[in-house]
Amino acid sequence: MTAIAKQTDAKSRTAPQTGIGWLGIVRMGTVQAAIGAMVMLATSLFNRVMVVEYSVAAAIPAALVAWHYAVQITRPLWGHKSDQSRSRTPWIVAGLSILACGSVLAVDVTIMMADPGIGTALLAVLSFTMIGFGVGMSGTALLALLASRVSTARKPAAAAISWTMMIAGIVIAAGLSGAFLDPFSEPRLAIVTSIVVLVAFCAAMLALRNLERDNPPVAQQNAKHDQQSFPDALREIWKDGEARRFTFFVFISMLAYSMQDLIMEPFAGFLFAMTPGESTQLSSLQHSGILVGMLVAGLGGSLYAKRFGANLKLWIVVGCVGSAIMLGGLSFAATQGVAWPLRANVFGLGMMNGVFAVAAVGAMLGLASRGRGSAEGARMGVWGASQAIAFGLGGLTGAVLVDQLRAFTGQDATAFQIVFSIEAILFVAAALVATGTTLVRPTQKEGAFA
Repeated sequence: MTAIAKQTDAKSRTAPQTGIGWLGIVRMGTVQAAIGAMVMLATSLFNRVMVVEYSVAAAIPAALVAWHYAVQITRPLWGHKSDQSRSRTPWIVAGLSILACGSVLAVDVTIMMADPGIGTALLAVLSFTMIGFGVGMSGTALLALLASRVSTARKPAAAAISWTMMIAGIVIAAGLSGAFLDPFSEPRLAIVTSIVVLVAFCAAMLALRNLERDNPPVAQQNAKHDQQSFPDALREIWKDGEARRFTFFVFISMLAYSMQDLIMEPFAGFLFAMTPGESTQLSSLQHSGILVGMLVAGLGGSLYAKRFGANLKLWIVVGCVGSAIMLGGLSFAATQGVAWPLRANVFGLGMMNGVFAVAAVGAMLGLASRGRGSAEGARMGVWGASQAIAFGLGGLTGAVLVDQLRAFTGQDATAFQIVFSIEAILFVAAALVATGTTLVRPTQKEGAFA
């Protein structure tokens, strides 16, 4: 019986794993939704309350949001630590705990903005530092877990499900908190936001329960990475030409993606005379397009994985070039005014953004497991840090460029034209960088090819 047991155990270790099932992927998506819901409070709701209710200069919450992105440069470290540990779940739980505490502290800081002082400023920096650390730690370990547990054929759909659920978490949290915040009061703000944090945290804990234990990695982990130091891990990643090229792609594409964040609604207001309500609906339309694009790329990438080799490169290039074309349309719209079909253009931009974003995340999940050994956490951390830096720079750069160009040229249309054109050029550059990277290299067993 002992010999038979040993033989069975040896076979189980060498047999290829089929990867986590769809329910497990949805459970990981639930954790992403929880992260999105808590981050939404800091980056959207608290920002609005500080500026509108307490008349705080808009630069202050903008700087705090940028700081939470800057803190995420630590993502490679958290990913490396999760690579070295026996389990990634404790890192996800620790990150979620820090994120939840930072979000609750940020509520108190927001209320204190009614009468700010040095103590308020220090607590504000502390709370957004905790939010940045929490997002970086939990998000990186979660993506590494997803990369190591999902088969190659399912990775495009897994990326779509995960990111769609994250956006759904943001939308649901925003909708519910907005519905219960009126009439506004400080106690109501504290209660509503604390409930959002509590529900999100508990949902994530339930989704994580025994998830990692019951789903072994698709490929066995290389013990080499258990002994690597953090600098050695970074050097090995940077020596990998494909990983390095993909890092550049992530930075350029996310820089282009985020430059529009803070200027789309002002663009609609200045040149299309839209009211705040109408411009908010335009933003909602764009996010609807993103969801459609994510589903198209995710389902398409998985349905045709065996036939076309899960060619995520094709989806990335289509999404980037399509985004560039749509931004070119917005640049032209600046000269046409209300005669231009702005809503259709913005929906198309969102759809192309969604296509490239999900394809990029799917490629990221695949590339994370293609190093010498596993080291999914360290690789995910490097790309996550690149994305966070690009997001922080992109939003700020887009807004500053528009302001400076409006002041220099004296023409709103010209300012927006130039910025949208720069974004389009960046998307084309990202597509060119992506074409030089082999994004998918599935095994012959899975029936796909690069």
